[in-house]
Order: sequence, then C-alpha cells, then structure tokens
Amino acid sequence: MGLIDSIVAAVSPAAAYKREVYRQAYDELRKNYDAGSYDGTNRNWRAINSSAEQTDRYSRDNIRARARDLERNSDIMNSVIGAFKRNVVGGGYRIQVKTDSPEINKQIEMAWKKWCKKQNCDVTGTQSLNQMIRMAVERKKVDGGILFVKRYTREGVVPFQLQMIEVDELDTETVQAKKTGHKVAGGIEYDQFNKPVGYYIRQYDIDGYMRREPVYVEAKDVIFYFTKKRPSQLREISDMSPTIPRIRDVNEFITAVSVKERIEACLAIFIKKTYPTTGIGRGTINTDEKRVSYEGKTISPGMIKEMNVGDEIQTVNPSGQGNDATNFTKLQQRLVGAGQGISYEATSRDMAESTYSSARQGLIEDDLTYKEDKELLVEILDEIYETFVISAVLCGVISIPRFWEEKDRYLEHEWIQEPKPWIDPKKESEANMTALKTGQKTYKQIAAENGRDWRSQIDDMAEVIAYGVEKGVDMGGVLFGIKENETQEDSTGEDSGDRAKSGKGE
Repeated sequence: MGLIDSIVAAVSPAAAYKREVYRQAYDELRKNYDAGSYDGTNRNWRAINSSAEQTDRYSRDNIRARARDLERNSDIMNSVIGAFKRNVVGGGYRIQVKTDSPEINKQIEMAWKKWCKKQNCDVTGTQSLNQMIRMAVERKKVDGGILFVKRYTREGVVPFQLQMIEVDELDTETVQAKKTGHKVAGGIEYDQFNKPVGYYIRQYDIDGYMRREPVYVEAKDVIFYFTKKRPSQLREISDMSPTIPRIRDVNEFITAVSVKERIEACLAIFIKKTYPTTGIGRGTINTDEKRVSYEGKTISPGMIKEMNVGDEIQTVNPSGQGNDATNFTKLQQRLVGAGQGISYEATSRDMAESTYSSARQGLIEDDLTYKEDKELLVEILDEIYETFVISAVLCGVISIPRFWEEKDRYLEHEWIQEPKPWIDPKKESEANMTALKTGQKTYKQIAAENGRDWRSQIDDMAEVIAYGVEKGVDMGGVLFGIKENETQEDSTGEDSGDRAKSGKGE
C-alpha cells in the first residue's frame, strides 16, 4: 500500500477498499510478469523503490550488530569470513618497485619492508601492515567497511602512519558542515556531486563513555574501504547481509538438534507406588514394616536392590533418532556460500565429495570472486604506498633525483601475493611447462603466480647453478645448456662455471 492509499484508508476505509479491488482487477488485465503480480504466492510480497541510502540507513546498525553477534557465536559465519581472509590476503602482499634504476628499486623496497613493521606503520604500534589489511577484510565482511586514516606523526621510520577506525565512529548526529554548508550524511560531508569532502569522527575518553566534540578529517587523509553497489549508495552495508538470516537459522537448528539428542540420551526411572503407606481399615500395609526411601538413589551397572512391597519401576527411555542434520546443514552451507559467491568446499573445508577436476573448477570460480575484493584492496595499498614514498622522500629516508619532476615514473610498482599451494604439483608444473613452451605464458608471469620476482628468481638459479658446477654437482636439469659432468673448458675455451655466471648458457 502506497502513501496515497494509506491516506485514503485513514479517511475512508471503504474508498481504500474499492481502490484496491480496482487495482487488482487492473493488474489482472496488464499482468505481463508473474514477478510483478500481487496474486497467488506474491500476495503478501510488497516492496518499494528507494535510494540506496534510504534503504540502508535504517537497517545498517541493526545488521552490523547481528553480523557481529554471529561473528562471535557462529562457526558457519567464521568459515565464510576465514575463506575471504585466507584468499584475499593470505600470506600478505609484497612490493616490487618498477623504476628504471635497480639501486632505487632496492632502496625503496628495503625502506618499505621496514615501514611495514608494526612499530612503524601503525599508530598504536600493535599491528603490521599485513595484519591490518587482514583485519580490514574481516571488518568489511562483517561491518561492511573500515576507515584507514593517514596520520602524520614523528614516530617510525617516516612521518606517516595509519590509524584504523571502525564505521561506528562516524558521527551520524552532524547533519551540516559549519564552514562550507555542505550536507553531511552518516558522518561524511559531501559536495554537490556526492563526493566525500571530509569525515566527522567521534571522540571518547579512554574509558569509552564520555563523548567529546567530533574531529573533522579531510577526505584526502581518509581511505574508506567498502563495496559500492549502487550509484546512490553513500556508506557501507555488511557484505554478509544477504546470508545473515540463513546462518542464524542454521545456528538455531543445530542448537535444537543438540538439545533433542541430549534428551534422547537420557534414562529416567520413576517409582510407582500402588499402595498407600498408611491408612485406616482393612487391606492397609503393616505400618510396623520398615520401608525403603528412594530419595537420592541412582542406578549403576550390576546393581541389585530390594524394593518396598507394591512398588513398581517405570522407565522413561526416549526412543527414536535425531533428525539427519548433516544433509540440512550441508544444503544451508551451500546456499550461504553461493550467496557470498564461493563454493561449499571453500567454507566447509569438506573435500569428501570432490574430485581433482571439480576442486580445480571450484578454485577457479572462487578466485573470480576473491579477485573483486583483491582489486579493491590493491587500490588501497597503492594509495598507502604512494603516500609512504612521498613521505620518505620529504624526510630524506629515500634519495631520488628529480623525484618531483618524474613522480609517476618513480611511483611505478607491482604487488605480488604469496602463492597458494598446488592441489597436484605434478599436473600444475606440467601445465606451466607446456604454457611456457607454447608461448601462452612467459616466465615472468609464472614467477608472479608463484609469488616471486622473476629477476630475483633467475639470479638465484644462476647462483645455485654456478655453485653446483664449481663443486661438480649435477643440479637436476636446470643447467640451461651446460652439459652433464662438464667441468672443464668447452670448445670456446670458457670454463662452464664462468659461463653459468656470465649467463652465456643457451
């Protein structure tokens, strides 16, 4: 029922009823889509269109609270979160600087590696950069997002650190910017194009109770990590929102099954007394006879016990088996995984029904889902890295000639993620060999997939080969043209060890 219908119903219920009757008749005449009709199973399905912010604003906090509750108490919830955390971040990201100067590359990489330690990159000094981005992925799945705030301090190797702020800290009570007059929605100031201009961050005393005036932080110093699904969306919504009800249903079901199974495992005994213990008249039990009390008694294996005359034992032994929760739980977990774009195996870690081909196909499909989150995370890492390099140059930790004139050139880089272990190393290595020989992949691509820098890997191989030749050890087919057991000078007069070192091998 729309707004006009509600007004009409308040004034004249009869008129509202007529409007509804005519509307249903009209719907029957123009019914082109079953999904758009209001009859049959769709009779109680009423939905309205509104902007993303209107849709999210009134449910955001409630969904976040419920998602956090499941994060604390649901194994299925944590299985989904863990799958994304393992695959989006995993062992972390390593920088490969790509300037034209190897010396500058090495200088920047060494400074970056040092800055990524917890005492240098985190204002609290408690998390390394990899740990911070793992937490960010987790908070995005549960809370919907998290804020990276750039702080310029005197701590660490460069005057730049990161502060992680939860979305709860956005001050939703501020509705208009005092200086600019811009609108403020959800604690974020926007310009006329709905571009973030600044963030109002709540401030508390250290005990967390006393509120103070919010702090304003310019948008250029804030990285808001969340997924935007509609143009009108301004703030985050939990990534788990489509699957939260199902996860809770599974939790409640498992609890009910557990209680039922515990009840069915119980054995209780009641003593049925067919004669009264005292009475008047004929047929009463001799009151002089000493009677046994059953209070506090329990049964034990092999027990023999004499009972009072007339007493009878009746047992309560619940029969039947509990419902088969396995199939139901599997089905629900498959649906939860599908709702998050990943396979059942990724969340359950149950590979009993998988073959090599099905597991490989599942990994490929899952990787496409993780790739979206990786893309968003890498954009954040890019901004953090660029701010680090600029800060390092300004404070003199890194010396780069003509940096400001050729800044884009010196900020060139690439992220290398730690590789996943292979399902079948033999098949994977044979596939890589075939792709390399047929030109479908380059050695650079294969090295990147394995989380290695191709130049460093070739340097390592050359060093190992040269040392093996020097010691007369066959290095197992990676001699690149050096003949087996060839330790003397070849036809050109060069020593094979020197040739390996100089890279003149075939």
